[in-house]
Amino acid sequence: MSILVIGEHDNTSLRAATLNTVTAATALGAEIDLLIAGSNCQGAADEAATVDGITRVLISDDPSLADGLAENLAPLLQQIAGDYTHVLAPATTFGKNLLPRAAALLDVQQISDISLIEAPDTFVRPIYAGNALETVRSTDSLKLITVRTSAFDPAGQSGAAPIEAVSGGHDAGLSKFVGEELTRSERPELTTADIIVSGGRGMQSSENFQMLEKLADKLGAAVGASRAAVDAGYVPNDYQVGQTGKVVAPTVYIAVGISGAIQHLAGMKDSKVIVAINKDEEAPIFQVADYGWVADLFEAIPQFEAALDSPAS
Repeated sequence: MSILVIGEHDNTSLRAATLNTVTAATALGAEIDLLIAGSNCQGAADEAATVDGITRVLISDDPSLADGLAENLAPLLQQIAGDYTHVLAPATTFGKNLLPRAAALLDVQQISDISLIEAPDTFVRPIYAGNALETVRSTDSLKLITVRTSAFDPAGQSGAAPIEAVSGGHDAGLSKFVGEELTRSERPELTTADIIVSGGRGMQSSENFQMLEKLADKLGAAVGASRAAVDAGYVPNDYQVGQTGKVVAPTVYIAVGISGAIQHLAGMKDSKVIVAINKDEEAPIFQVADYGWVADLFEAIPQFEAALDSPAS
């Protein structure tokens, strides 16, 4: 059994989701290759070589792969996938864009968003916004899988795997990279943060979200939001946590003014500790919260901050 993990990276360093995907791969077997496909991506390959559990790193360095366009990556994957029984990628925007295209080229069925591996051919994945778990058994000789990264711990980085070059990258001429607009923040990235402070419709305005940002800075936390808050224009789309946003599993998740719609719960209910602040004691969020505070958030947040500022007794 041979396994290929598709590394997500920025040509310089690995994305954290790759480490969680490698952990999932180790449940399948010990022969794991990690593919770094990009342009001038030696830095990412060098980091990939340190990931625990990796047998070797494959690097495909070509200008057409610089921006991670799935239209150019999928043919490369089609070319090399025949040497493997399993191909895994994180269930991020990157993986969700790439693997369906590769599956179509390879004429196999993709298995999406797995959260548990029961056997080399049997996997568990959430359905119905996480309210049910589906067990899937695949008879395909090649299994293409996206991994729900919040369900697996990140792999360590103390290894020293060899790096080998592979060729095959080329421009398919189907798409081109135009540009990107990135949100810059000194706070932790949402999907890797240990603590997340999220706000919902109850925040009432983008100005009020500054309260949460101030609290998050005191806690060293990331800031998230429900879809209702994003749709209302309070915060950018990349703050969204939920079924149609980012799936997170921090150590502590603080939900402020969030009612707890099923779509939001699907993105955060695997958090280790959930704290809910809402003035509606019947809000669904309290059904999954470890700690609930029935209070007006505009009174509760200042009290929370004051407690953090107070010297320990």
